[in-house]
This record gives sequence, structure tokens and C-alpha cells, in this order.
Amino acid sequence: MAREIRIEIDDEQYEQLEREAQQRHEDPTVYAGRVLADGLNKARFLEGCAQFLAVPGMREEFARRFGPQAGSSATAA
Repeated sequence: MAREIRIEIDDEQYEQLEREAQQRHEDPTVYAGRVLADGLNKARFLEGCAQFLAVPGMREEFARRFGPQAGSSATAA
């Protein structure tokens, strides 16, 4: 269910929003909603990552599994 929120931005930010929406051939209101939702999703993702890494031992396990590894084009020194 969609809900409405109202925000206030200055004229310069609004003009930038209009320009970006026009470049994407979108209604400025729809574009603004999408940009806001994308920002919130990113914040939730980053918060989830931080919580994941805060679990004892998880940071070390993650680093062990996915840490720096030589790529296929790396050569031995």
C-alpha cells in the first residue's frame, strides 16, 4: 500500500530533480519517489550488512571465504 509523504527542497535541488526526470522521460514526482525509495533501500541494505558483520566471528568467516585472493590473471612473484 502506497503512502504519501511530503518533503521540502530548495529551488536548486528541485530544478536538478526536474532536469534528471526529464532526461529519463519521467514525471518529476514519480522520479522523486523512486530516488527516495532507492535511497531507503540502500540504507536498509547497508544496515543489514553492518548487523551481519557484527555477529561474533562472522567478519572473520566472511574474510576467510571472500577475502583478497589472486585473480586468474595474477602472476606469482
